Amino acid sequence: MATFALQVQPENAAEWVDTARRAEAAGFETLYVADHPGSCAAPFVALAAAAAVTTTIRLGSYVSNAGVREPILLACDVATLDVVSGGRAILGLGAGHTPAEWAAVGKVRPDVRGRVDRFIAVAEATARLLAGEKVTVDVPELTMLTAALEKPARVQEKIPLLFGGGNTKLLRWAAAHADLIGLSGLGRTLADGHTHEARWRPDEIDAQVELADGKPIEALVQQVEVTDDAGAVYAAKAEELGMAESELRVAPYLLIGTEDEIVAAVREHARRWGITRFAVRRNALDLLGPLLPRLAE
Repeated sequence: MATFALQVQPENAAEWVDTARRAEAAGFETLYVADHPGSCAAPFVALAAAAAVTTTIRLGSYVSNAGVREPILLACDVATLDVVSGGRAILGLGAGHTPAEWAAVGKVRPDVRGRVDRFIAVAEATARLLAGEKVTVDVPELTMLTAALEKPARVQEKIPLLFGGGNTKLLRWAAAHADLIGLSGLGRTLADGHTHEARWRPDEIDAQVELADGKPIEALVQQVEVTDDAGAVYAAKAEELGMAESELRVAPYLLIGTEDEIVAAVREHARRWGITRFAVRRNALDLLGPLLPRLAE
């Protein structure tokens, strides 16, 4: 049985309320909002608005940049979301990749090791704050942090932590500490500071799934297209990425084809990699919404 999350940005108040309601009614399990300060909406504000017009759909950031977010602020935001949603909050965290986000807070983006170490420090401190602990941390990544989250008190006994990323060390960390691992197949950040190399080859997916060590995995689908000519779409994508069409056809990051072909692909991802959770973008609300009952079988 597969479950689907919808990652989307609010365009205006009426549209956002309608999107949240439609996603819930269609059967999407989770509504995600990205977190890129300065280039998208504030996720917890948007999600709180969605909480007010829904009752069952889970709500989370996908994903907040631990490199520029502080643990006490993250903990307060997600605990507040948990309160106003009646216990439906998820905290999505990643190590960050966009240099502009560090520049916006007066910092320089660290190297990979620095981002990894900062992520672990922030994630662990935030989890402890949400658990009701008084936290004192003295490491280079969080020098002399002393904090406690007295209010608000979360509704859930434990707010789920979603790790989003593909770094080897962090995947091992997430296998031990996160509740859900989000794989996007995105590798090294390219020179523009935003786009990435694609790590969509079967052996690369095999390696990341192995590192997840049985933890639930959610694939971030980069393209959904319902078409009678999947070959043409895959061929164009293969040329764009410099990959073989056969490699793209088995990757969980694309859902392209007829409705029957998409259902078959989702089932194959479950069989091959144990991937039964998928996060999709806005256009999939209309394209996959009617398919969700079949995909859940």
